[in-house]
Amino acid sequence: MMTLIRIGWLNLKRDRVVQMLTFLVPVVFFSIFASVFSNQRDTTSRIRVAVADEDRTDFSKKLVKALQEEGGLRVRTTADAEGTGAALDRAAAEALVRAGTVPVAIVLPKGMTEHRKLWSERDAQAPKVQLLADVSDPVAPQVVQGLLQKVSFTAAPEAMATEGVRMFEQFSGPLTPAQRQSMDQWLSSTATEQKSNDGAGAGAMSEFGLPMEVVNVMQPSQGDTATVSFYAAGIGVMFLLFSCAGAGGTLLEEEESGTLGRLVGSRIGMNGVLMGKWLFLAMMGALQLTVMFTWGALLFGLPLASHLPGFAVMTAITSAAAAAFGLLLATFSRTRAQLSGLSTIVILTMSALGGSMFPRFMMSDTMQQMGLVTFNAWALDGYIKVFWREASVVALWPQVLVLAALTVVFLGIARVMARRWETV
Repeated sequence: MMTLIRIGWLNLKRDRVVQMLTFLVPVVFFSIFASVFSNQRDTTSRIRVAVADEDRTDFSKKLVKALQEEGGLRVRTTADAEGTGAALDRAAAEALVRAGTVPVAIVLPKGMTEHRKLWSERDAQAPKVQLLADVSDPVAPQVVQGLLQKVSFTAAPEAMATEGVRMFEQFSGPLTPAQRQSMDQWLSSTATEQKSNDGAGAGAMSEFGLPMEVVNVMQPSQGDTATVSFYAAGIGVMFLLFSCAGAGGTLLEEEESGTLGRLVGSRIGMNGVLMGKWLFLAMMGALQLTVMFTWGALLFGLPLASHLPGFAVMTAITSAAAAAFGLLLATFSRTRAQLSGLSTIVILTMSALGGSMFPRFMMSDTMQQMGLVTFNAWALDGYIKVFWREASVVALWPQVLVLAALTVVFLGIARVMARRWETV
């Protein structure tokens, strides 16, 4: 029995891939998932918000200032990120949401302050604060809505006190003259401390909370069906990498059978062998992604037909890069077993960081930046642009450029690693 245990231990010491699968991969995945879901208690720390103040009164300026001082938000009020450009209006704020720059934009409508005395009656004519939301992140709009209600009180605490007095008098009778005088003195001192001159003291608000509405500015004509595209892309890209890595392993099988040596010695050479393998894997990958998205269109209403140009571009470049990555893993490995273990470690880690397993917006800012070093993140961002943000083909250039560069790099490294077969 001890001899068997010793043999097993020696085998484990010699096999680096098994060591990583046994000890490293579980720790990596635990760290990623723990970081993602432990951050849900502190979701507000990463929420970027655009604010368009169209009311432009002292009261609305107080709200904007309070939002900027709120530690849970990163507030942007100008067209440029540096804060030196023109102030945002509704159209510019909505454009930021549609582009994915921010998940939520707050629009303080013109006339909001003038109608504040009607809020308690919920007058249909009173303008509401609008939260323009990208509902692919369902958490951000709810958190921002709660924080906005919070700062509406902290920005003008005298208004909260006034409303409390109004409700007290409504249900318990009017204040005595002495109580009223004390209340007026407190409101006056509060207004002075805040350097307020807009009359937002007594009677500034007639109810607790701002009247708000959440407006989904993404895919209004297609409802929630475009959300399916995220899952189709995430799962499709992850399994595309596995497929290309597995199919690239035919190089190792051909090496064992002697077929690879004969091919390398022929007129086609190693360059021709790698190019032929790469073209086949790229075509196979494109077909795999097409089947995945077609299935999503037929069963789940994914809007494939209306996004064919962007889908074609992203599928072509994604398949090309995945095929090159599969060849890289195959040329790096010595055996099929080594390729299987290595591809499992690398692909699962990239998929977790890159967003194939859960949306990257759930991650911390640091993890989102780390995800950009993975293949998956760029491919998914491209598909999200096509199906969710309805971006034009031209707008895909960052993703196409990065994936094209990765294709060249992967093929170049694979060619260098394949030299060992030319010297046999």
